[in-house]
Amino acid sequence: MKYEQYKYKFYLNANHSIIINEQMGEIHPHTWEITLDVIKVVDGFVMFSDVEKAVEETLASYQDQYINEVEPFQKTNPTLENLTRFFGERIGERLNQEGWMLIQIEVAETPSRIYIIDYLQDN
Repeated sequence: MKYEQYKYKFYLNANHSIIINEQMGEIHPHTWEITLDVIKVVDGFVMFSDVEKAVEETLASYQDQYINEVEPFQKTNPTLENLTRFFGERIGERLNQEGWMLIQIEVAETPSRIYIIDYLQDN
């Protein structure tokens, strides 16, 4: 199947601590790199700023925060995997409203540690 896609990168600066073996770890900072592969599903001119605005608004309440104090991470362990799942769902929903489909999200907490969800496997 052939399709054309766009790739966007965003950065989320925030702190978190995760629970490992029922023990809360130390609070530490990250600059998570969030890479999105998207397909435009409606005809018309591509307004890159619409995608950028939608994603930045979705991430805004987490920017420069202690993630553990922001929903849903008050109850959900904010691991790399859980962050990726959550942001993928939220960003995907928001992009759908703008006429885009999220086909893949990658979230990197370090340059060598990246978690990827490929949504094309569901279709």
